[in-house]
Amino acid sequence: MHISAERIAQIEARRDEVQASMTRADLAPEEFVRLSKEYAEIEPVAKAAHEVRRLRQELSALEYMAGGEDADSDPLMREMAQEEMQLIKSRLPDAERALALQLLPKDAADARPAMLEIRAGTGGDEAALFAGDLFRMYQRYADAQGWKMELISANASEVGGYKEVVASVTGVGVFAKLKFESGVHRVQRVPVTESGGRIHTSAATVAVLPEPEEVDVQIADSDLKIDIYRASGAGGQHVNTTDSAVRITHLPSGIVVTQQDERSQHKNKAKAMQVLRARIYEVERERAQSEQAGARKAMVGSGDRSERIRTYNFPQGRVTDHRINLTLHRLPEILEGPGLSEVIDALVAEDEAARLAQLDGVA
Repeated sequence: MHISAERIAQIEARRDEVQASMTRADLAPEEFVRLSKEYAEIEPVAKAAHEVRRLRQELSALEYMAGGEDADSDPLMREMAQEEMQLIKSRLPDAERALALQLLPKDAADARPAMLEIRAGTGGDEAALFAGDLFRMYQRYADAQGWKMELISANASEVGGYKEVVASVTGVGVFAKLKFESGVHRVQRVPVTESGGRIHTSAATVAVLPEPEEVDVQIADSDLKIDIYRASGAGGQHVNTTDSAVRITHLPSGIVVTQQDERSQHKNKAKAMQVLRARIYEVERERAQSEQAGARKAMVGSGDRSERIRTYNFPQGRVTDHRINLTLHRLPEILEGPGLSEVIDALVAEDEAARLAQLDGVA
């Protein structure tokens, strides 16, 4: 994707204009906040644009020197210029690609924290154990990224693992990376309860939803039906003696959220509202994306939770992501968390390449 010199000049000029505006003495506080946000967005784009402009100018000067157009040019200088030209030519495509990536339309949700939901699917107890494995994988990955993960609710299985677990993940670029994890994850292994050594296939569903700010999702009290009841726990554990469990139904959409992990009704309601806002925000976000002209199904998948996206094969020690045909024989390292980076980075790169190709097709 070729970015014109005029476009580069516009980017740098706008950055300088915003920077100058921020120093005005009569600037209102809300205007300063708006300009600060715009500056934070345009500064990395302007830096990438400056690098492309600098390399192009150097290349132009070197081409003049290497061409011997100056009658007094030194043959040795021409040779040095030609060597330097090759170096610049090798660096320029990467700089232009970096700028093109900066200019790609941003998903407004990319900078959001995320709600991570994992549910055991087909496979009974083994599916619940696998859901637990996935949750721990994301916990370790989040730790490696410097993110914070807070457990919202968990429905533990009697044999271990989870029938369902929900957590909030906060940090820098959380949704931008985790959004590719939505879908069906499949595991192939010999369960500990299997005496015959036969390989079983089980599945768990992962949903990653961007978390909105309260101001992003306006929910009228009249749209909510709130039920309070007594919490229950497996085998009588964690049973509250007061009515503290909360069930919230969003009447317009029919979305139902229940929360009973906290002993406080107030805390359960706050967590339930947090989950409800994320689910309503995701519904609206999906609707807006589908209405956009030429809505594109990404090469890395639609994010549909019914789509099988990845297989974890224990006997062969491999993980295969079916969307990009990536197979890595490093299953233990991936389940430990840090190894997941290679898979997610490959998905991000594939998505960027697909979007760049689409822009090239439009240009």
